[in-house]
Amino acid sequence: MNFPSNLRYTKDHEWVLLEGNTATVGITEFAQRELGDIVFVDINTVGKDLSAEEVFGTVEAVKTVSDLFLPVAGTINEINPELDGSPELVNQEPYGQGWMIKMTVSNPADVEGLLDAAAYQSLVGE
Repeated sequence: MNFPSNLRYTKDHEWVLLEGNTATVGITEFAQRELGDIVFVDINTVGKDLSAEEVFGTVEAVKTVSDLFLPVAGTINEINPELDGSPELVNQEPYGQGWMIKMTVSNPADVEGLLDAAAYQSLVGE
């Protein structure tokens, strides 16, 4: 399983790539594997200011629907437009074309408080 070292991770299986005060957020390879085939991504929080750990959307797989939790506080600026017609990108490229949102982070230092790759790998037992 892949745990890119340039990302930060949450215990809820989201990943964050911070560039300046903009973060790209998606779900981890572990999460998409546990969910199975993803058939729909529902995010309607663009423009909203949310706190860390608030639900920013849902992901629907063949077997279940799972909430998506915001890793850090901030404003959601963009949803990956590719997911509308191709939700399977989350399964195929969870750390690439399968990203979910881009957001402006309220406090970029909060990202440092998330799990690094080694800690996340230990959490999921891989």
